[in-house]
Amino acid sequence: MQRSIAWIGIALIGTSLSSCAQLRQQLGLEQETPVTLPPVVNDEPRTAPLQPGENVIVKAVDRVGPAVVRIDTVKEVNNPLGSMFGFGPSTQRQQGQGSGFITRTNGLIFTNEHVVRGADTVAVTLPDGRSFNGKVLGGDPLTDVAVVKVVAENLPVASLGDSNTLRPGEWAIAIGNPFGLNNTVTAGIISAVGRTNAIGAGQRVPYIQTDAAVNPGNSGGPLINASGQVIGMNTAIRQAPGAGLSFAVPINLAKRIAQQIVSTGQASHPFIGVQLRSLTPQLAREINATGNTCEVPEVNGVLVVEVVPGTPAAEAGIQQCDLIQKVDGAEVSNPSEVQLAVDRGQVGEPMQLMLERKGQPLTVEVRPKELPRKS
Repeated sequence: MQRSIAWIGIALIGTSLSSCAQLRQQLGLEQETPVTLPPVVNDEPRTAPLQPGENVIVKAVDRVGPAVVRIDTVKEVNNPLGSMFGFGPSTQRQQGQGSGFITRTNGLIFTNEHVVRGADTVAVTLPDGRSFNGKVLGGDPLTDVAVVKVVAENLPVASLGDSNTLRPGEWAIAIGNPFGLNNTVTAGIISAVGRTNAIGAGQRVPYIQTDAAVNPGNSGGPLINASGQVIGMNTAIRQAPGAGLSFAVPINLAKRIAQQIVSTGQASHPFIGVQLRSLTPQLAREINATGNTCEVPEVNGVLVVEVVPGTPAAEAGIQQCDLIQKVDGAEVSNPSEVQLAVDRGQVGEPMQLMLERKGQPLTVEVRPKELPRKS
């Protein structure tokens, strides 16, 4: 758990061919191309969501609590002093602890990537005392989402909600194992949504901010709503004088990353290859005063400061000093919004970018590539 973070004559012949194709389909001679669906990563409970009302927190916890697990990890690390000078063993055991929640009755579990990163063994303990050995199917450092699998059947599952509909002021309930205190429940409200500047650079998450108390050990545990549905995965805290601020990965994003991990063992992140900066009228005046090769308007926007050669952006003709206004029809006002919009796309699929260049509107088509992974 992070504690403090400053972090898409031929006409007659064509018609005949089309008619023949339709006839072959009607006679069953043509087979339709199968549609590949994403893997199922969560089972819906048999009961309907709770309705907000009296004792909603108690009812919500009763609904989700049995599916919240404790995750204990052990990592073997080299001990240079031991191997070189004989001071103790050549390896040392590092123990870690976090939380997670079961999303399928056959033992699929969501948790944070940082909880299971580098772990040699993973132990999963249910609230009813049952314990299983866990296998990490994969993890994504950029979103801090990981999937763990245990061999079991008929396990309790947590219902997944819709994080796209969250509004500040709604109930936010956290369940986890802070400091080893199993099944701890804390409650607060949704303080904000879409926090892209809460954790630090490199993160591709529009975090949910809440004032529910979250501490080390809560990492990977669920943030639930008053209807007994998981709306986020508790991930980080930002300590401040007087009170702490908690942040969670929206469940819609966590589910999408989990589907990719279950399908391929890793998450996919598109990139286009531009360096961006938030443009303000003051910054525009400074840029124009330096006598650069381009002149930018004195407005608020997203400025392209560099285009990496050989990248999708370069191939699409994006240039330095372009202003990015929309990505696939969605308006963007800062670099983080551009990054999140690109990340919602798919590798190799066309993406429309609306730009402004020298005061004139321009639309380009970009085909994102796979973001290189760090070794």
